[in-house]
Amino acid sequence: MRQVILDTETTGLDWKLGHRVIEIGCIEVSDRRITEHIFHSYVNPDRRVDPEAQEVHGLTTEFLLDKPRFSEVLEEFLLFIEGCELVIHNASFDVGFLDNEIRLIDTARRKIGDYCQVVDSLALARQLHPGQRNSLDALAKRYQVDTSQRTYHGGLLDARILAEVYLAMTGGQADLSFDVSDPQKKFRGSNRDVDRDSAPDPSDRTGFSDDKSIVISASADEILEHKKWLDRLGDNCVWKSDLES
Repeated sequence: MRQVILDTETTGLDWKLGHRVIEIGCIEVSDRRITEHIFHSYVNPDRRVDPEAQEVHGLTTEFLLDKPRFSEVLEEFLLFIEGCELVIHNASFDVGFLDNEIRLIDTARRKIGDYCQVVDSLALARQLHPGQRNSLDALAKRYQVDTSQRTYHGGLLDARILAEVYLAMTGGQADLSFDVSDPQKKFRGSNRDVDRDSAPDPSDRTGFSDDKSIVISASADEILEHKKWLDRLGDNCVWKSDLES
């Protein structure tokens, strides 16, 4: 199945309080390789951006004034994701905002989940790494994904990072043809220059094994968090004896 990795930026944290989508970034993955096919657009939300949100993504109310409204990009966006497996980190957040944008245009239209299959990479990460931090930044550090081009969070850049993280979590990718020195160079689409969140320290990461599988060694902090999680399961937890042996 064709996969699309998606990330959005918004004016605030809750669409129920009137907050809106201001950026959509999508990157296609085909045969477990990141392709040059993208969808990217900034969106005029017809409202001010909350200062707290602006500190995260760096997008100002003034910057968005001449951008298209969601209704103007909706058809192209839906065409891009239709029939795909849509991978989103903390999917309920982005899907809630996107469904609200669609509803504001036409209450009779279908929701995002009716156009594609939604996969929550955060839920997958929590299954793979219980008791650990599973934010996108934490996973990028854990899987040695380069985030050095990022001074702010952004839809397209975060989608790229998530694409590499997701491929690593689900078995790796033979060839990442992405030029991180220029996040636009390998892409088709109407994307603008975005510079986004400082890179995590990669010093506690291990390398790759000979068969190119990713080998992850738990840090002291991660082991402590895992022990705390096992303690919550009780004294009869079978994994506790394995940990102590």
